[in-house]
Amino acid sequence: MPSKEEYFDKMAQMVIDEEDEEIADLCRAYLAEGYDPEEAIFKGLIKGMNEVGKLFEEEEYYISDLLICSDAMYNGIDVLTEKMESHQEKTLATAVIGVVEGDTHDIGKNLVKLMLEIAGFKMIDLGKDVPCEKFIDEALANDAKFIMMSTLMTTTMENMKKVIDMLKERGLRDKFIVMIGGGPVSKSFAQKIGADAYSENATEAVKVAKSFIGK
Repeated sequence: MPSKEEYFDKMAQMVIDEEDEEIADLCRAYLAEGYDPEEAIFKGLIKGMNEVGKLFEEEEYYISDLLICSDAMYNGIDVLTEKMESHQEKTLATAVIGVVEGDTHDIGKNLVKLMLEIAGFKMIDLGKDVPCEKFIDEALANDAKFIMMSTLMTTTMENMKKVIDMLKERGLRDKFIVMIGGGPVSKSFAQKIGADAYSENATEAVKVAKSFIGK
């Protein structure tokens, strides 16, 4: 029988190769071997999607490819999550997440949201092109610990700073942990605008968010 690692490699490759129908059967076969579903999501499907992201940045893949690869990943996730325990009773923290105003690129944001949900966070997804004040209003309404913002455009990065400035103006800056990320975003930019944290990718976002729990 195939090893876990062989399954992971095959899942990743199926995501990259846009095999959105065949991947469900592979995930069912993996589960039939008694292997861990959560491990397959992180080490197989998301690993593949991270590679897809690189191919897109290098302009080897187009938006249409990205969408089919995303479908493949989610088809696999649908099969695997059926066998996973619900995290509802052990929520680590609540976070609002969205793409800042002026930007509609949300595949990276969706990946971060998914991984944090699997890790035990309650995620309030505000979607894309989110007005600055909405991040704050929804964070308050949902008693969130985190405000998470992303963008893939340099022209909208300044809206991240606007949200932080609004928090200061409303006397709410210390109430939330502000995390940012996205293609043009860097650790130095996060420090410059006064964000609490930055993550380079979805896997790192989980580690970074967890490091604030209990603080």
